[in-house]
Amino acid sequence: MRNRAAHAFALKPAVADALATAGVAVLLALPIVGVKTVDVGQATLGLQYRFGWVAVAAIAAFAGRLLLTFLRSLGVRAKAAPEIELRASGKHAHMVRHIKRAGLLLAILLPFAPFSDRYIVDVATTVLIYVMLGWGLNIVVGLAGLLDLGYVAFYAVGAYSFALLAQYAGMTFWECLPLAGALAAAFGILLGFPVLRLRGDYLAIVTLGFGEIIRLVLVNWQDVTNGPNGIGSIPRPSFFGLPFSNKTDIPTFASTFGMKFAPEHRLIFLYFVILALALIVYAVTERLRSLPIGRAWEALREDETACRSLGINPTNTKLSAFAIGAMFGGFAGAFFAARQGFISPESFTFMESATVLAIVVLGGMGSQIGIVLAAMALVILPEIGREFAEFRMLAFGAAMVAIMVWRPQGFVARRVPTIRLHSAKA
Repeated sequence: MRNRAAHAFALKPAVADALATAGVAVLLALPIVGVKTVDVGQATLGLQYRFGWVAVAAIAAFAGRLLLTFLRSLGVRAKAAPEIELRASGKHAHMVRHIKRAGLLLAILLPFAPFSDRYIVDVATTVLIYVMLGWGLNIVVGLAGLLDLGYVAFYAVGAYSFALLAQYAGMTFWECLPLAGALAAAFGILLGFPVLRLRGDYLAIVTLGFGEIIRLVLVNWQDVTNGPNGIGSIPRPSFFGLPFSNKTDIPTFASTFGMKFAPEHRLIFLYFVILALALIVYAVTERLRSLPIGRAWEALREDETACRSLGINPTNTKLSAFAIGAMFGGFAGAFFAARQGFISPESFTFMESATVLAIVVLGGMGSQIGIVLAAMALVILPEIGREFAEFRMLAFGAAMVAIMVWRPQGFVARRVPTIRLHSAKA
């Protein structure tokens, strides 16, 4: 009898807590799914009420909260997943090397796979763009520990550098690519100087403002950037001077190699261009991590005061992190402009910075492989969610919450020093 009474007494607060959760779900669901605007004719909008979906959300929240409370009463709790060390010795490191090689081989063969089509190659190209952006921001946030909310500014500088140089100077993509990276790095140094003394939230606010300044300049400097109308007719990359077109009066890629013209040729070529750029960024970043500059970034991330006491110059360390990370963002921006053929300020909003930062955090601070997994998740999940129509972003948000609950430290945790004075065993 006592056990039953205790169980009944424990059930009351659990039900009350579940009811409160259901009430919050109703408040959130009412404006999101409870009301929908519909066209009633003659350019007039009406409201369609869908209280059934609100009831479904409330029931799901009630049942989920009650189940979670019950599992906790049984002692079932989520445990923090152990960190994954990608540079461990022995069999684990050997297995990780094989996984990397298999992933690279899959990426190379993807456009020629039997199941591949234009849509899959296009999505894969988008994933690689975000991977490249994530690896660039990872230097600033993951390695140097500097919270940057305006990384999209360097992305925009790279894109507009290529577009303007191509429009006014007639330069090709391959000629503009290094210049776009250099200009983005210069803007990274320009941002680095005012924030040398800032840390934490203050640094994040300044970088956020820098990103908005760049976007507003692109919108209002109409004589150069064409303002909100953007820049079109951006030339596409060519294969050693051979364009991907069906013209017969000039040598083209298809005619030179004796193939029939197909629009997929350019799409596959762009995929391999961004794949090569991403691999170069990966190799350079891994090399920099083992050099003194990479170890200085890690020291700055852990403790700036201790970093200064060791004789490391925090000024040069911060500026180098901002410059190199911005340069990689500039490369990605130039490729984005070449791929789209049209750019406008609407492509470089704060949401892009938030998405890239989410990729870095979800992947694991400092982890290169984790960023690949996070970029795939953040790009592919919304594409899969298109089947859910207006509930697509709700499903995406629920997946994000589940990932953060399952792996709060990121997909692949990588916050260990690159070089140790003593072996891990010792």
